[in-house]
Amino acid sequence: MNTTLTPEKLKQYVNLANRRLGTEVTYVTDDWFAEANRMLNPEAPVWQEGVYDDNGKWMDGWESRRKRQAGYDYAIIRLGVTGVIKAVDIDTRFFTGNYPPSASLQACYCPTTSNGDIGDPTADTEWSEILPAVNLQGDSHHLHAIDDRYTDQPWTHLRLNIFPDGGVARLRVYGVPYKDWSNPSADEQVDLVAALNGGRALACNNQHFGHMSNLIQPGKGINMGDGWETARRRTPGNDWVILALGHAGTIEEILIDTHHFKGNYPDKCSIQAACVTGGTDDQIETQSLYWQELLPQQKMQPNQEHSYKVEIKDLGPVTHVKINVFPDGGISRVRLMGKVAR
Repeated sequence: MNTTLTPEKLKQYVNLANRRLGTEVTYVTDDWFAEANRMLNPEAPVWQEGVYDDNGKWMDGWESRRKRQAGYDYAIIRLGVTGVIKAVDIDTRFFTGNYPPSASLQACYCPTTSNGDIGDPTADTEWSEILPAVNLQGDSHHLHAIDDRYTDQPWTHLRLNIFPDGGVARLRVYGVPYKDWSNPSADEQVDLVAALNGGRALACNNQHFGHMSNLIQPGKGINMGDGWETARRRTPGNDWVILALGHAGTIEEILIDTHHFKGNYPDKCSIQAACVTGGTDDQIETQSLYWQELLPQQKMQPNQEHSYKVEIKDLGPVTHVKINVFPDGGISRVRLMGKVAR
């Protein structure tokens, strides 16, 4: 594991290989034992003792059969959102006598088609090796930073190569969604903080029951675990989370959804915001101490989407928001609808 990549650092990135974003395997050489798309599931892998299907032991991940000729197995993955990749975690949890001895990762960029869909690689596509072959161990995380030469360009597809065969429980690809912001018109309203538009969850004081990045995922939350929820507060104060917009913009409507949160929703909420022009993501918590109020404190209700328009203060274009919940509790989704700053 690369020691420069800490959990605190990784939480500032989006898992671009998350199936919830629309990521899927479009081609695989072999997935006899376990279907390749399983390794893209957002949940942690599980072990099911004594569970078998027609092809053998059921495994929570991608597993190919034992290779009996030269070559190796690979899977081509189309990312649900084009993104810049910073790090990758090849997770072999629960694969002990059946993990690949090594793996590598390649990437390519395919332009969108005339109908707006991402194209797929062809035999002439040029692939870049963004992670050279690395050794793997069984039942382990393998976290690696991507070579600096490849961390500033967007990719649409990945090719995970395993040598020569075996099983991978999960593939996590940490990065930043890429969006061409030259397209939206001056009058078009977009969700400025959506993960699919480049939004990121940067910091929070607590995420005991649900990760902060869930707030900006597409669609409605599927359950309480698919939101951001803090532990019960037993001291004075309130909980908070900081989100970075995909692009600076003027916020015109705020949607805060407490879907599924009935006995554990926040009593009230407020939002601060700022147009941040310097500093780093690691310093954003300190900077937020002096941000202005975008949304004054509002009463909240359980299992409901709250819409705020006239309550929003005119701060002009902003790049970051800090959502305060009083005193604690859970939120399913946050949408910040507005216009891109030119």
